[in-house]
Amino acid sequence: MKNSIKLKLFPKFTKGYKEGYPLILKERFEKWPKDLQEGDLVELIDTNGQFVARGYHGKQNKGDGWLFTWDKQQQLDEDFLTTVITAAIEKRQFLFADDSTTAFRIFNGEGDGFGGFTADFYDGYLVIQWYSLGVYSFQKMILEIFLSFPEVKGIYEKRRFQEDTKDDFVAGQKATFPLIIKENGINYATYLDDGWMTGIFLDQRDVRRRISEDYAVSKNVLNTFSYTGAFSVAALFGGASKTTSVDVAGRSLSKTKEQLEVNGLDPSSQAIIVEDVFHYFKYALRKKLTFDLVVVDPPSFARTKKVTFRAAKDYPAMLREIIDITAPNGTIIASTNYAGFGMKAFKKLIAEAFQTSDRTYKIVETHSLPADFTVNKNFPEGNYLKVLFLTLDK
Repeated sequence: MKNSIKLKLFPKFTKGYKEGYPLILKERFEKWPKDLQEGDLVELIDTNGQFVARGYHGKQNKGDGWLFTWDKQQQLDEDFLTTVITAAIEKRQFLFADDSTTAFRIFNGEGDGFGGFTADFYDGYLVIQWYSLGVYSFQKMILEIFLSFPEVKGIYEKRRFQEDTKDDFVAGQKATFPLIIKENGINYATYLDDGWMTGIFLDQRDVRRRISEDYAVSKNVLNTFSYTGAFSVAALFGGASKTTSVDVAGRSLSKTKEQLEVNGLDPSSQAIIVEDVFHYFKYALRKKLTFDLVVVDPPSFARTKKVTFRAAKDYPAMLREIIDITAPNGTIIASTNYAGFGMKAFKKLIAEAFQTSDRTYKIVETHSLPADFTVNKNFPEGNYLKVLFLTLDK
């Protein structure tokens, strides 16, 4: 393994890195080498030249690389990567043993000791997401390690550091699509070779389970930003009387129909609407439509022809429109994957939305990432998912 390039920290950042903060940010160093290449190993040192930690350079949207060890003797080699990947898979044995769920995350970047990539398991097949060219320089070694596990039949990859999404299949045997996975006993059709997304967001597994267990029976459900209708399917399994799925993407119609069909449900008995969600809110209010359960899980940023939505500032305004179409004593499941604020700030945005309403609410459940999306305690920003179950008083 090549030698590490030394990077001297500004004094005020030394303590945080010594305590385990894993993200490399170039503005925290006295000098950032111009010739530093993606994948180069770096060694953080304090103002006295003492070793702090070792990492690699890999520029992504979060920062400029990740630390992987605070042990001066530890190198980045096959033994190290085998150790962290094996430990991650062992942590998920409770999921491998659960026949009712066959898709989950088996490696969650810095949460499992090596930031920059994630690996999701889909009933024998992996989807690895690489977030920088730097981490991709270790691709061959990482693929070989994953293929050594008998649970892994084949591997697909998403190179998030570039726009090209072609050639997603990279190792082992190919899957047949749609690949039907199970989650809490429900079927979902997935596609591992069709762009960035696969057909289901695995981080919402616990939320879908709670909907089907306790919140859907006899309810008229509105699923906004519905994507492939996974929340709607969960609601129907929980006894919902009717679901309405709304998404602006044209393909959401066929994708939602497919999710219903693979569960033996009749798409014609449900409403699947291709429309700007913000337009639909106004339509529903105008038509005096109300819903007993509303699920809202918007992207952090979205732009349609007439609307630009930014979770950080527009969430309260959006929620106010949802309040107006929620039935008396109804429930709103408010979700965001925006990593720029934590749960406390999200709760403030919810409170802000109700300030101009005569309705009050109670937070009855709070959810963040499920257990397989391991979070590094020294990097709380990694716990991006925030979900609140709100029951309205009237």
